[in-house]
Amino acid sequence: MERDDERVRSLVDPRLMDPDGEIVARAHLAPDDLDQVAAVLEAMGAWSRLERELSEKAREYMRLGDTDMRALRYLIAAQRQGIIATPGMIAAHLRISPAATTKLTDRLETGGHIRRLPHPADRRRIAIEVTETTMASARASVGRSHARRFDAIASLAPDDRAAVLRFFDALTQAAEGIEPGLAEA
Repeated sequence: MERDDERVRSLVDPRLMDPDGEIVARAHLAPDDLDQVAAVLEAMGAWSRLERELSEKAREYMRLGDTDMRALRYLIAAQRQGIIATPGMIAAHLRISPAATTKLTDRLETGGHIRRLPHPADRRRIAIEVTETTMASARASVGRSHARRFDAIASLAPDDRAAVLRFFDALTQAAEGIEPGLAEA
C-alpha cells in the first residue's frame, strides 16, 4: 500500500510543480530526460528524508540535540586530526555566541561527553576533549552509517564517481547565494 508521502513525492516533477514552465527551463529536454530528472529529484528527496531519520536516530541513541551532535562531530574530527579544540573554535564552527558555547559545553560535560582540560600551550585557555565513551558511541551510530555510505560510493566505477562529483558541484553552485524563500533576480 502506498503511503501519502510517496504519492506526494512526484511534486518534485517540474511538469507538476511548474506546469507553465515559469521557473524551470525544460523545453530543451525530451520526455525521457524529464522523467530521469524527476527520478533524480525524487531519489534526492528520499535520501534527504532518510538522512534526517538517521540523524534523528543517532541523536536519540546518544541522547543529544542537533547542536550538541554538530559540536561533537567537530570535536571528534579535531581530536582525530590532533587539533586541540577550544570553546572559541566550537563557537566559530557552530556560529554561536560565547554564552551559548558555555551552555553547550556545560551540557556536554554534565552528560559525560566531553572533558575540559588545561590547554597544553596556553594556560589562559581551555582545551575540550571528547570522552572515550562518547567516541565509542559515535563510532557505533554515526560511524557505521558513514561506513555504509563510503561502501556505496566506493562500489561505483571511477567515471560514475566523477559524474556524482560533478553533479554535487553543480548542485552546490546552483544553490550558493540563494536565500530560502527568495526568488533569484
